[in-house]
Amino acid sequence: MAKAKTTAFFCKECGYESAKWLGQCPMCREWNTFVEEPVAKKEPASKRGLSGSQSGTTGLGSKVKPTRLADIQLDEQDRMKTGYEELDRVLGGGVVKGSLILVGGDPGIGKSTLLLQVCRNLAWNGKKVLYISGEESLKQIKLRANRIGEVKGDLLFLCETNLERIESAISEEKPDVVIIDSIQTMFREEVSSAPGSVSQVRESTNLLMQIAKGAGIAIFIVGHVTKEGVVAGPRVLEHMVDTVLYFEGDRSAAYRIIRGVKNRFGSTNEIGVFEMVQTGLAQVENPSEYMLSGRPKDASGAVVACSMEGTRPMLLEVQALVTPTSFGMPRRTAAGTDYNRVNLLMAVLEKRCHYDLSHFDAYVNITGGLKMNEPALDLGILMAIVSSMKDKAVDPKTIIFGEVGLSGEVRAVSMALQRVNEAKKLGFETCILPRISSEKMGKIEGIKLIGVDNVREAIMGLRD
Repeated sequence: MAKAKTTAFFCKECGYESAKWLGQCPMCREWNTFVEEPVAKKEPASKRGLSGSQSGTTGLGSKVKPTRLADIQLDEQDRMKTGYEELDRVLGGGVVKGSLILVGGDPGIGKSTLLLQVCRNLAWNGKKVLYISGEESLKQIKLRANRIGEVKGDLLFLCETNLERIESAISEEKPDVVIIDSIQTMFREEVSSAPGSVSQVRESTNLLMQIAKGAGIAIFIVGHVTKEGVVAGPRVLEHMVDTVLYFEGDRSAAYRIIRGVKNRFGSTNEIGVFEMVQTGLAQVENPSEYMLSGRPKDASGAVVACSMEGTRPMLLEVQALVTPTSFGMPRRTAAGTDYNRVNLLMAVLEKRCHYDLSHFDAYVNITGGLKMNEPALDLGILMAIVSSMKDKAVDPKTIIFGEVGLSGEVRAVSMALQRVNEAKKLGFETCILPRISSEKMGKIEGIKLIGVDNVREAIMGLRD
């Protein structure tokens, strides 16, 4: 009789399993991603179901009754408010009961701090919360809790990495919300590989998903990220959870952005803006006003543009610095936006407007440590480059947005009216935008709209 195989090869990117090592994964087509790990023990079919599910029991031989869509009732109580409107917006209105939420971000960016603050707010509102840490001791958590302010209510803490014990604690305490910090430290005893491996992360997440769906408990999972900025472990982890949130921002900067990459209960384009303060993370209710505070007056190379993040218009400052190069090859640098996009826009200036940029270094920056790649920023970036090269300032009361094509044309952008209204609310008097967008809106009282068809018309807007 052939001996049962105790190891297998797994793809680190998508979790694909193979009996032998492969150079390229047949599922995700990535190269050199297979690692050898012990095979997880198979559970009986009766234990793999979601016990206690609202649609009926799922054990072996039990009866499951399908439900009509019209018979499923939804009410406002299915969502729990976190106490932060910025986070609730990203989640689609609040935390859904029985959901599994993955929170990723760089080390030290504030993931654990924000989740501890959310736990405090939920406990204040009468929810029972269980915070499980596999990285910090109870004394370390208490030190962090003292920094964010008073903590009261039914908030429990547990330092444990064994998921069988964690499952027992959840079954005994029956909390409304559970925090797992972090998934890479958790392990199951029947999986013989080390914590953080592909097998452990996949099996641990599968168990937490069964707990969340079966008992109706909302579970937050903290995930470490790799140097590429994605959650460490198999990409199947992101497919298993209901919501994926990423913390963005520079650790040296004050602003943090939480972005919804995946959300089964809401939009995937929303962002929430937070500021790191002494007492933890504070939400920024008006990001546009915050991002524009302290901007220079009458400085060349500075342009105010508008980017849409979900349903929210966000005004930000685009800065450019164009200087003669000291070397044979000019230097190009982009911070906060796509480097290749900046090179494309400079090529449009050289070809369509006959600017000689081959002897100039160009540096483009989005202030506040933000990362924005929306096409509507094209015209703002291009105008900032021209302003710096000519050393002529753009009117500080002017906002510019529009997508630029390779022929130098300025194309329409989505939700132009919301962008203009946001600029008007913050006191801007002039808006340079695509002509087709301005014609659709007509005349708006309180702000002057200048529609342009191409880049040359927009450049003529620079004041003498």
